[in-house]
Amino acid sequence: MNYHIVIPARMASERLPGKPLARIGTSTLIEHVWLRAQASSATSVVIATDSEEVLEAARSFGADALMTSAQHPSGSDRIAECADLQGWSDAELIVNLQGDEPLMPPDCLDQVAGLLASHPDADVASLYDQFADEAAAGDPNAVKVVTDRRGRALYFSRARIPYRRAGSGAVNWKRHIGLYAYRAGALRGFTQTPPSPLEQAEKLEQLRFLESGRTIVMAQARAVIPAGVDTPEDLARVRRLLTAAD
Repeated sequence: MNYHIVIPARMASERLPGKPLARIGTSTLIEHVWLRAQASSATSVVIATDSEEVLEAARSFGADALMTSAQHPSGSDRIAECADLQGWSDAELIVNLQGDEPLMPPDCLDQVAGLLASHPDADVASLYDQFADEAAAGDPNAVKVVTDRRGRALYFSRARIPYRRAGSGAVNWKRHIGLYAYRAGALRGFTQTPPSPLEQAEKLEQLRFLESGRTIVMAQARAVIPAGVDTPEDLARVRRLLTAAD
C-alpha cells in the first residue's frame, strides 16, 4: 500500500507558542512526531510548515519539509497545498498526522491508510475508541461519532450521541480520534467548499465532508492513541512519558 504522511506544523499556537520546537529530551516536539511517522509503512513523510525556523529544524534532522502559506485556516488546508506542491494526483492517499502527536502509534497510521485503501467508495477514513462511561461521553471537548452498520460515519457531535433515554438499553459511545486519511481529490474539494452550517455550529470541520455528501469510513483504533500536546501541562506530561520510555 502506498500512502503519504503530511505533518502540518505552525508556530502560532495560542496556548503553547512555538510548540513545534519545544524540547523533549534532546529532540524537538516536531522531530518526535516525525520519528513516529518514519516508523510507519508510509511511502513518504513531509512536514508542511509556515515557519522558516521549523523548516530549518526539520531539514537539520533529515526530514523532507516545505513552506506553505501562513494564511491557512486549518491543517487540512495546509495539507492540500502540500499535495499541490508535491504534484500528487487526486487518487493519492494522504494521512494527516498533527504536529503535536509525539505518542502516535505507527500502527494506527498504517491502519487508517489501509482502511481508506480498502474502501474505494470512501473519501476519508478515521478512527475511534470507546468511552469508559456515560460521564466521560458528556464532555463537549470529546467528540462523539455514530456510524452505520458498515462503519460509515453518520454524524459527529460534541453532544452525547446517541442520547440514551431512561429505560433504554446500553449504549457504546464512540470517541472520535482526529487522525484522518484522505484521498487527495476529496481534500482538495474540501478546501474549495465554504464552511458548512453544521460545521460552524459544532466547530467540527469533518462535518463539512458529510454535508457535502462525502463518505467517511470509521474503525476502532488498534492501539490506544494518547492525547497530544496543546498546553504546557501536556508538554510536561509527554516529557515524563518519553523520558521514562528512554
